[in-house]
Amino acid sequence: MPDVKILDWLRVKYKAMESTLNERSRRRWVAVEAASLGRGGISAVALATGVSRNTIRVGLTELADEESGSTRVRRPGGGRRRLIDQQPGLMSALEALVEPSTRGDPQSPLRWTCKSVRQLAMELNRQQYVISPRTVADLLREAGYSLQGNRKTREGGQHPDRNAQFEFINATVKNFQKRGQPVISIDTKKKELVGDFKNAGREWHPTGQPLEVRVHDFIDKTLGKAIPYGVYDVTNNEGWVSVGIDHDTAQFAAQAVRRWWKRMGRKRFPKATELLITADGGGSNSCRSRLWKVALQDLADQLGLKLAVRHLPPGTSKWNKIEHRMFCHITQNWRGQPLVSHEVIVNLISKTTTKQGLKVQAELDTASYQTGRTISTKELAQLNLTRHSFHGEWNYKLTPNR
Repeated sequence: MPDVKILDWLRVKYKAMESTLNERSRRRWVAVEAASLGRGGISAVALATGVSRNTIRVGLTELADEESGSTRVRRPGGGRRRLIDQQPGLMSALEALVEPSTRGDPQSPLRWTCKSVRQLAMELNRQQYVISPRTVADLLREAGYSLQGNRKTREGGQHPDRNAQFEFINATVKNFQKRGQPVISIDTKKKELVGDFKNAGREWHPTGQPLEVRVHDFIDKTLGKAIPYGVYDVTNNEGWVSVGIDHDTAQFAAQAVRRWWKRMGRKRFPKATELLITADGGGSNSCRSRLWKVALQDLADQLGLKLAVRHLPPGTSKWNKIEHRMFCHITQNWRGQPLVSHEVIVNLISKTTTKQGLKVQAELDTASYQTGRTISTKELAQLNLTRHSFHGEWNYKLTPNR
């Protein structure tokens, strides 16, 4: 694919000169530009100007042999008529195939088919139009179409208090930091298979000697899986990751927070009396999970800290600080590396650093965590839990039992 800057430069130059060029001078101009670009020049000039490759090649031939070049110049409008002029309705039929839902043709024969230029040309031929796949591509480009993938931008329905919750979280974080109290962001990273499995990304290796990994990603029952649960210290740009081997439960999440506090947190905040936890609304730390609140009460009792919890509003988990402050750097650090053992995973996480000073510690959690446990309404009522007046399901505090 030619460089975008080169294409834009050629497009601007061509538009500035197009009205002053006749058939022969246009042919010569595009040929000179193509020759100056070298390899790939014909494609780049054709893409930027819309002049066919054959015309550019004829111009190059004329440049190579001035004496054999044609000096004939047809009057404006001369030459073969364009297909869309010869076949009325061709462009409308093409657009109806490309975008059936917006062109009023919900019964388009290609609605559920990969719309390659070959498929489009075949369908247009079936509709009695005469056109080749290359011409289909040229017409689409001329009409402003291009090959594009999907872009993740839509988050689904937004809660009406989404922004208000973000503002409330921000105000709470600033308040805690102003008073010297710790603020953490927590979440579970994507579970990983342990073994010589393919890991996305590329690393430098001798040419022709890539690391060989398994073809199929079936879990190795001996090695199992890794469940990284992270705790990110928002104030100090430091993180902790507990690498579990069993289940991602509320107790596992609370234990990760406890380990962070014992290994890192209490050294940073020796006078802390409260801890602010920010988290998304699902998973093992779900705002709807009764077990999560029970695990937090046990944690508050163990640490002797008041635990204030702020959940991100629905559909906004990507805004969780830990995602773009720590997890993304861990993924980058182990790109292209098969995670062959739990030890390798822990070491790769621990070696993650950034120019901004991120430091991460990690430890393997070999404990087993029970699943399927239910918490009764009576048990929930016994918790020392206070819900905030603003969305108490998202914002609440657990106080240690004295």
